[in-house]
Amino acid sequence: MNGARILVVEDNDRLRRGIARALGDAGATVEQAAAGDEAIARLRSERVPFDAVVTDLRLPGAPGLEVLDAAREASATTAVLLMTAYGSIDSAVEAMRRGAFDFVQKPFELEQLELRVSRALEHGRLVREVDHLRAERAERLGAHNLIGSSDALRDAVELAQRVASSPSTVLVTGETGTGKELVAGLIHECSERSQAPFVKVNCAALPETLLESELFGHERGAFTGADRTRVGRFEQAHGGTLFLDEIGDLATTTQAKLLRVLQEREFHRLGGTRPIEVDVRIVAATNQALEDEIAAGRFREDLYFRLNVIRIQLPPLRERPEDIEVLAQHFLDHFAAEMGRPARVFGDAALRLMRSYAWPGNVRELRNAIERAVLLSEGERVDEVDLDGGPGAGAAVAEATPPWERGEWTLERVEEQLVRSALEHCDWVQKDAASRLGVSRRKLNYMIRRIGITHPSWRRNRGQGGEPEA
Repeated sequence: MNGARILVVEDNDRLRRGIARALGDAGATVEQAAAGDEAIARLRSERVPFDAVVTDLRLPGAPGLEVLDAAREASATTAVLLMTAYGSIDSAVEAMRRGAFDFVQKPFELEQLELRVSRALEHGRLVREVDHLRAERAERLGAHNLIGSSDALRDAVELAQRVASSPSTVLVTGETGTGKELVAGLIHECSERSQAPFVKVNCAALPETLLESELFGHERGAFTGADRTRVGRFEQAHGGTLFLDEIGDLATTTQAKLLRVLQEREFHRLGGTRPIEVDVRIVAATNQALEDEIAAGRFREDLYFRLNVIRIQLPPLRERPEDIEVLAQHFLDHFAAEMGRPARVFGDAALRLMRSYAWPGNVRELRNAIERAVLLSEGERVDEVDLDGGPGAGAAVAEATPPWERGEWTLERVEEQLVRSALEHCDWVQKDAASRLGVSRRKLNYMIRRIGITHPSWRRNRGQGGEPEA
């Protein structure tokens, strides 16, 4: 029961305190509720779900079956154990049908209850582990989405497969959206560690203090709010692979701690004194030039050498234009099937548009554009008009077709776009927009009236003479 969070719900104060004390002595963190509605409120307000709930069937306020339902709604992995009085067996059977793990009939020995709770906790742990393994399996299969026939991509994939069997650290570099995470998953899937966990951490997603706890874990009481021991990502990845994405965004203090783990293969949890040994293969990724970060003093050179044992550089999509069409067709088939739409093909103009665009967001941007096109297209063919409006797709149209041929480069159109853009940028405050445009307030008012631009805030603050006020 070490570190497990358990909620005990019982209106008999003496029995509730006795159960809480026994489970606490066994290593659990126990919280108590004396009524059903109090327990339900606790279950719904907790950000982190309880590992187990031990509840009586008959309670003041809401009954135990409603507590069971609330616990199951809060988390499918929370194990619920019911305490029943003599003659309540039918209710206990109903509770089992609704998802309770077990029940124990009163009166009972505390040792008997402890055994049932231990089994419930183990069951919950196994359920979480199965869900985690299923998710990992799905992620590993996603590694085969490295689609393309260009030499640059093929070389990167072959290198990833070749080095997968080694224990060496791998650094995957490339622009955002090029598939660095997929390469990390491919390395793990092709390695001897493929049956062990593949754990991912985005180093840019958390502030430094939280990231250290995420990586190394913490002991109970290590800092304010640390109400229980937390196992970090390094421990979770023991025997497997730890993928550190956006490694260039690590703070220098965390870099030092990561270097120590790579060198000594052990670390301390925050607030802990016992060294914890780990067997983890590191795959790191970055879209930054780490050499420049080292020169600027933002990244440790010794950590860089530790990470850069094997380097895999992923090419941007603009450097492998021969892959654009096959990737686009793959995403087209995928999203059509996912949305229950009929199979679609690209029109010639749409293909020319995609080939002419630089795709600064790389494969991720292409994927998003195709998803939007499947939603917008009405027939069996995706045309250039269906791609317009995507993240960058509008820019692709602008590059492929001269704006004066689309009727977009008229003086009136340009003036309207410029005025609207300035107003939006200045939160519709006219004096600020006039200053940004380099015209007088009176001139801007004249342009607004001629173009016919309105905004709700102007109607609320209309000044004398009907002129909108900023």
